[in-house]
Amino acid sequence: MARTVAAKVSDAAVDAWHLAEPGLPLREEDIVDPGSLVEQSRVPVQSSVGPVQSSVGPARTGSLSVGWVCTPPAPGSGGHTTFFRMVEEMEERGHHCTLYLYDANDDDTSRHEQTIRSHWPALRAGVRSATNGMEGVDAIVASSWPTAHVTAGRAPGGVHLFYFIQDYEPYFYPRGFLYALAEDSYRLGLTNVALGGMIGEVMQAELGEPPQAVVPFGCDTGTYRLLKPSPGNIRAGVVYYAKRKIDRRGYLLARLALERFHALHPEQEIHIYGDTVTGWDIPVTNHGNLTPTELNSLYNRTIAGLAISFTNVSLVPGELLAAGNVPVLNHSAFASGLLRDPDAVWAPATPAGLAAALAEVVSAPGIEERAQAIAGRTRLDWSSTREEFARLLENACASMSHLPPLDSLRGGRT
Repeated sequence: MARTVAAKVSDAAVDAWHLAEPGLPLREEDIVDPGSLVEQSRVPVQSSVGPVQSSVGPARTGSLSVGWVCTPPAPGSGGHTTFFRMVEEMEERGHHCTLYLYDANDDDTSRHEQTIRSHWPALRAGVRSATNGMEGVDAIVASSWPTAHVTAGRAPGGVHLFYFIQDYEPYFYPRGFLYALAEDSYRLGLTNVALGGMIGEVMQAELGEPPQAVVPFGCDTGTYRLLKPSPGNIRAGVVYYAKRKIDRRGYLLARLALERFHALHPEQEIHIYGDTVTGWDIPVTNHGNLTPTELNSLYNRTIAGLAISFTNVSLVPGELLAAGNVPVLNHSAFASGLLRDPDAVWAPATPAGLAAALAEVVSAPGIEERAQAIAGRTRLDWSSTREEFARLLENACASMSHLPPLDSLRGGRT
């Protein structure tokens, strides 16, 4: 009864203050209509996956100036971490990079720059607002569907435009306007570069056209690795990365599965990092946001990790495996098409199915020996991804073109 009353009071407050009014993750003036764009000619460039097409831009060799458009990052954001790896590679190759942050509500980047400097200290890139102009660059790379719209609408003429695609983002929403806007982001004339072949297959199935290039999905094997256990310490417990507001990461499913798992194995501690969770019917240990080094240590202390995704696979399963931890994942054609590691455990996407899989992993014999074997497998790190993407940008900017500037090909915005 108390929950029902509280829910009704909350709904009344939301209605009274208009908090339920849906919002756009980008400004109205930044919505680009693909129908207003004249078909842009593209210059073929060579990559390790074969010839791809780059948006028109003047030939340029030597040191490049590259703009990278992203939303303001939160500490621990996996998508930003992967995107920033591409930035770091270009910086290490002698190119000048600028992060253009896009905040639909604020042009002030100062507080976001503090977050970037604190949590991604290897980045040397300057930080500016994407809404204050992106002139003086040879190439611009978008990182999400809103930033693809922003890049298509705000980029200066004669610039190579790329979209680094980490997931099929229309699937983030039910069928509706946001779904359609995300779908349109692949039709805006940017060179679409997919992270992992599974995204390319989905784009072909959903849109009838694959990305122009695919780069491999990697793992941070430098940070995530097997540690020498302290004397007398053995692995115990399970770990889960909680993202309460991101439904594709299955928070509600994970909660129900872990509650059932606790009933089967109450002696196994349940570690939660990421979001702090409250109100569960079982005891959990909240760790909050952890640094990669702290996270690797937690992975090395635990037996298994629950890693749920209903779209592209997250970074978590690969990092668990590199640390000798067994990832338990929900059956999903999208994720399983990319992660083919024999040590990953796939289970039905139900509370009972995931709980049973976790129970089987923690009760299996030879935990320490299994961890050593899992961590000892060779895995693709991010160096190949970084190098392939960097070469693609460099080749595109070095391509000779007699074609007209991009401004003469681009229509208006809606």
